[in-house]
Amino acid sequence: MRNKSVVNEAREIQIAVDLIELGARLQLLQEETGLSRERLLRLYKEVKGESPSKGMLPYSTDWFMSWLPNIHSSLFMGIHQYLTRNAGISGVEALIKSYRLYLEQVEAADEPVLSITRAWFLIRFFDARMLQLTECKECGGQFVVHSNELCANYSCGICRPPSRAGKTKKAAQAEAAVA
Repeated sequence: MRNKSVVNEAREIQIAVDLIELGARLQLLQEETGLSRERLLRLYKEVKGESPSKGMLPYSTDWFMSWLPNIHSSLFMGIHQYLTRNAGISGVEALIKSYRLYLEQVEAADEPVLSITRAWFLIRFFDARMLQLTECKECGGQFVVHSNELCANYSCGICRPPSRAGKTKKAAQAEAAVA
């Protein structure tokens, strides 16, 4: 049983607030803090002004393999691994700082592809050795792949984008608006 400490409780509340502001789901908050579900619900409503989303969390390594999610996931994991190796941070603190840096890098895009919840799962998948980074033979960048894949001749989605890459309805609408 943990000793009750006002300082520790304040730290956990600050972590929860940071995660809520970044868009974390309630299940993530419950895993990363020692705060009760009821307290987290009240805190979520206070910070966001609405109830948290309901439903199951995304749980699949396959999501990280498709073209655009793979690029964003690889960027995030590069940031996360750099911070954990060189900044002396770990755990939820590393998640929060890595995700904020990721958001800074992708702010030119309309919307980040990787949510904080998916970033949290990505880290967990790496910790469970379900995913790993491998080097692209063409650009030398590190990209997310399944741990059991053969990656000797890996080419990333930036060097070899799929034929339909970037051809979404949103992209077509933006192109039409420019024309």
